[in-house]
Amino acid sequence: MGLSGGVSPAVTSSDPRPAPGITLGYSPCPNDTFVFCALACGRIDTGGVQIRTVLDDIEGLNRRALAAELDVTKVSFHAWVHLQKDYALLRSGAALGRGCGPLVVSRKPLSADALAADRGRLRIAIPGELTTAALLLRLFAPGARDFLVCPFHGIFDAVLEGRADAGVIIHESRFTYAARGLSKVVDLGQWWEAGTGLPIPLGAIIARRTLGPRRIAEIESWVRASVLEARRDPAATASYVRAHSQEMDEEVLRAHIGLYVNEFTVDLGQEGERAVEALMGMAEKLK
Repeated sequence: MGLSGGVSPAVTSSDPRPAPGITLGYSPCPNDTFVFCALACGRIDTGGVQIRTVLDDIEGLNRRALAAELDVTKVSFHAWVHLQKDYALLRSGAALGRGCGPLVVSRKPLSADALAADRGRLRIAIPGELTTAALLLRLFAPGARDFLVCPFHGIFDAVLEGRADAGVIIHESRFTYAARGLSKVVDLGQWWEAGTGLPIPLGAIIARRTLGPRRIAEIESWVRASVLEARRDPAATASYVRAHSQEMDEEVLRAHIGLYVNEFTVDLGQEGERAVEALMGMAEKLK
C-alpha cells in the first residue's frame, strides 16, 4: 500500500545524542484523548523523545497541518488529500469504522431526496471545509453550494436558530441530536457503507515526511502502543479523558469511545486500506 509513503517497520534508535521533541496534535474529543493518553502522559517509552501535545478542534488541526505547524497530528482524511506530499499516513490511531459516520440533521422536515437534489437552495452548516463530513456531504449532494462553516459544537445552534436549514454533525453529537429537538435527514456513513461496502475513514494520524522513515516508524509504534495500553487499562485514561470533556454525560462518553476506537484504530488492515483509497479517489475528483 502506498498510503504511508513506504514507512519502514518500527525500529529502536541506538543514537546516544538527545532526541529532539515531537509536537503531537489531536482533538479533545474522548476517542482522541483515550487513544493518546498513555503517550501524552509518559507511559510509553519514547527513548527520551519529548512529546509536546497540542489540542484543537479537528478543523483547527487540519489548518495547522496545512501550515506545517505540527510534526504528528490527527487530521480529517479529507484534509490528507491536500497533505500527502508533506505528511505520511500512520497505520495506527485512525478513526475509521462502521456505524460511526456523520449525520445530516434538521429542525424542519427535510427528506434525504430533497437534500441530494439540492442546487444551492439550502444552507447547510458544516464542521469545517476540510472535514470528511463536508466531503461526504458534497458526494451525497453534489449540487449543494451554500455552506455555513461552524465549529462542530456550534452546528446544533446554527440549525436551531435558523441560520442553517440543516447541519452535518460529528463526534458525540450523533448521540444527542434528538434530545435537542432535531431530526435525522440522512446518515452519511450508512450511505457510504451501502455504496462501497467499506467502513468510513474519518480521521487520520499523519507524520511530517521530513522526520524520515526511521523516526516515523518509531512514532507509529508509540501510537500503536498507546492505543493498546488504553484498551488494556481503560480506567487509567478516565481522568485524562474527563478533563477534556467535562460537559459530556458519562454514558455518552463511553458510547463515543466504544464507537470510534476499534480494531482499525490499532491498525488499518487491508479493509481499512481499501476504504482510505476509495475515499481518496473520490476526494481527488472534487479537488
